[in-house]
Amino acid sequence: MDQAANLRNIVKEYQEPKKSIARVITVTSGKGGVGKSNLSVNLAIQLSRLGKRVIVLDADFGLANVEVMLGIRPRYTLADMIFGGKNLSEIITMGPDNIGFLSGGSGIQELNHLTKDQIKLLTDKLAQLDEFADVIIIDTGAGIGDAVMEFILCSSEVLLVATPEPTSITDAYALVKALNRKEEFTTENTSLRLVANRVQSEAEGRDLYNKFNEVILRFLNIKLDYLGSVIQDMNVQKSVMQQKPVSVVYPHSSASNSYKKLAEILTNTRIQEEKKIGLAKLFSKMIRNRNVPIGYL
Repeated sequence: MDQAANLRNIVKEYQEPKKSIARVITVTSGKGGVGKSNLSVNLAIQLSRLGKRVIVLDADFGLANVEVMLGIRPRYTLADMIFGGKNLSEIITMGPDNIGFLSGGSGIQELNHLTKDQIKLLTDKLAQLDEFADVIIIDTGAGIGDAVMEFILCSSEVLLVATPEPTSITDAYALVKALNRKEEFTTENTSLRLVANRVQSEAEGRDLYNKFNEVILRFLNIKLDYLGSVIQDMNVQKSVMQQKPVSVVYPHSSASNSYKKLAEILTNTRIQEEKKIGLAKLFSKMIRNRNVPIGYL
């Protein structure tokens, strides 16, 4: 057995859930600036208000959008757990409405360089997240980079954020097209849903989805579902300037009500237990999907 195969077997030992596991929702977009991180944070808050224990993982490396929006600077990151000996509870920062926040730091980028012991540590500790959370929201980077594609391919639920702007729609299509080229991607394993952001009305959001979905079906033959829309609201920009989520500072605003509706839809959507992968299994899949050099073990 070669070293890469040995590594995959090591990961497999820790991927099987031993109990009820968290629901992982990955939020992504074809381009930056379309409100992806705002959706992640406010969706987490609204889900928390519905009685869910929620943790947000900021996987947008180098930009730290989530911590800026929350006005929180985490003391430790995922990298500190992997390489610095910190416990899972030490790297979870608490935010408004009792949501948890986990910064990826450089930990995810360095998955290729993990030893056998570090992989066991990572999967063991991330499995403990199921004790902390019912829902884990992953805020990815924007675009079609490798890191973004990895998270999408390993996720069972993906929310694609787009606005009515032509560039947003074009880039969202480019992301779905790139995803469709991946052999690992199937609509049976990954639920892909559109969120229409910054629309003037629910009708405009539905219209955006219908037109986008028609193109996706015609040229890519991919099933794209519709989650809902977020109404254009100047209070969102005001809240960003205050470094506080709009659901906190303007709880009765149009945008906050939109996020609440999306959270209710997600809560009322039944997810098969076998599709709840948990963060530990997601990372295990990411490691297995990578080409692991022989010298790592």
